[in-house]
Amino acid sequence: MWFPIIGLIIGILLGSIFTVSVPVFYAKYMSVAVLAALDSLLGGFRGLLEDSFDGTILLSGFFTNALLAALLAYLGDHLGVDLYLAAVIAFGIRLFGNLGFIRRDLINRWRNKRGGGENSV
Repeated sequence: MWFPIIGLIIGILLGSIFTVSVPVFYAKYMSVAVLAALDSLLGGFRGLLEDSFDGTILLSGFFTNALLAALLAYLGDHLGVDLYLAAVIAFGIRLFGNLGFIRRDLINRWRNKRGGGENSV
């Protein structure tokens, strides 16, 4: 259960040590790639909490979501429409949904350990 958290900490440390500059042209593509990665990370953590984690589903979801988001951004660039916003909105909704579930589940587990019963927050 701690592997995703350890990976996140290592990634944050490496990201703070090494600086990578991304050209402005690729900013849309990077934004949807980062959202796809965060969505996959939180989805994997949620799967761990639900005891339904599957690494194959995590990896396939990451690459499928990232590819679809990149294709939307690319198609939108050629059509002159900001289609990448569709991916940003979809991933944003999923991120907040997963984060809400994780928060509620962790609080309920903490309350149950203390003997406070299960209340929905």
